[in-house]
Amino acid sequence: MTEIVEEKNPFLVSLGDRVRALRARRGLTRKAVALAADVSERHLASLEYGEGNASILVLLQVAGALQCTLAELIGDITTTSPEWLLLREMLSQRSEGDLRRVRIQIAEMFGASTDAKRANRIALIGLRGAGKTTLGVRLAKDLGYAFVELSREIEKFAGCSISEIHNLYGTHAYRRYERRALEETIQIYPEVVIATPGGLVSDSATLNEMLSHCTTVWLQAKPEEHLSRVAAQGDMRPMAGSAQAIEDLKMILEGRSAFYAKADMTFDTSAQPLEESFQLLRAKLRAVINLPA
Repeated sequence: MTEIVEEKNPFLVSLGDRVRALRARRGLTRKAVALAADVSERHLASLEYGEGNASILVLLQVAGALQCTLAELIGDITTTSPEWLLLREMLSQRSEGDLRRVRIQIAEMFGASTDAKRANRIALIGLRGAGKTTLGVRLAKDLGYAFVELSREIEKFAGCSISEIHNLYGTHAYRRYERRALEETIQIYPEVVIATPGGLVSDSATLNEMLSHCTTVWLQAKPEEHLSRVAAQGDMRPMAGSAQAIEDLKMILEGRSAFYAKADMTFDTSAQPLEESFQLLRAKLRAVINLPA
C-alpha cells in the first residue's frame, strides 16, 4: 500500500524558514527561544519545520523572543505604508551593489561620517574567537589610537556583567546598552579601534550606526578555530553544555554572515599565525587610513 505524504503548506514552510533565520541571526538555541516565548521546544520545532498551524498568540510570543515584529516574522515590513510600498517597488529588482550604494547615500543624507572620519574609527566585527581583542589592542597601539572593547563599555553603562544584563533585564535591554555604548564611543573618539560583540550585527539600527561612522573589518576564522580559541579563554557562551557546539556555531555564523559581509573589508585570522595576521592586517588598514607603512 502506497503511503500518502501530505504536502506542507508553502506559507508555513516559509514562516518556519524565517523563524530559523531570525533565531540563527541572534545566536539563540531553540531551547532558549522556546523558554523566552513560553512555548514548548517541540512546538517551536514544529513551527520551524512548517508542521502545524501555530496560533497568532504563539507567533506573538515567538516574535517577542526573537526581538522582531510580528510583521517581520510572518512577512514583510515594507507593506506597512504607501511610502514603504513605493520604495520597495523601486528597489525590489536592484542588485546588492545598487542597494549598498542607496544605503550609503541615505546614511550620508542623515548624517553619516565623512570617509576621512570613518577611516580613523576602525570597528572589528565577527564571532567570538576571531581575534578582535588580540589584534585590536595591537592595531590601536601601532596606530596610536584609543582601544575600546565595547563589551566592557556596555557593562559600565549597565553597572553589571554581560551575563547579569541578560539574566536580569533581558536581551532587549542588552541591545539598548550596546547601541548606547557604540554611539558614545563614536562621539568621544575620533581615532579608535573598537572590538565589538559578536552579536552586534543582529540589531540593524546598531549595525547602521557602525557602518555609517566606522571603517568595519570582518575578522573571519574556521569554526573549529573559533571554538578552540573560545575554549582556551574558558568561555563557551552561547554553546555551554551543548554536544553540538560546532554545529551551533556554524548555524550562528550562517545566520549572521550576510550581515558581517556588509563590512568594508574581510580578513581571515586562521590563515596564518598571529604575528603574520597582525602584519598583514596592519598593512591593509594603513593603506586605507593613508598612513605610512
